[in-house]
Amino acid sequence: MMNTTLRLNELSGIIIDTAYHIHKELGPGLLEKVYEVILAKQLQKEGLSVERQKPVPIVYEGESFDEGFRADLIVEEHIIIELKSVETLAPVHSKQMLTYLRLLDLRLGLLLNFGAPLMKDGIIRIVNKLTY
Repeated sequence: MMNTTLRLNELSGIIIDTAYHIHKELGPGLLEKVYEVILAKQLQKEGLSVERQKPVPIVYEGESFDEGFRADLIVEEHIIIELKSVETLAPVHSKQMLTYLRLLDLRLGLLLNFGAPLMKDGIIRIVNKLTY
């Protein structure tokens, strides 16, 4: 099996490159859903598996609830992508991503803000060390 960290870095590179090209072509300011649909389609064209709006279950007192959260995109069952189209990211956005990573027991999340004037300023990489 390929080194997991190497695979995550390779996948995140593809995702970021694809997001950059979409942002360059469309610019900032469209609805998040537009970027979500296009990014998912472009990543699939790259041969990657992409799930959209996947429920992130919450377990409370032994019961699982799917109504709580939805991850915008999950790529190759390993990377969560949360898309925003806002002028400035708030600290709560990173906290939300870390919560998703912990609930899904995944290591890497990408917070992509398509509202930023430059895509490079709208990318936050969040790592879950999986130690609670």
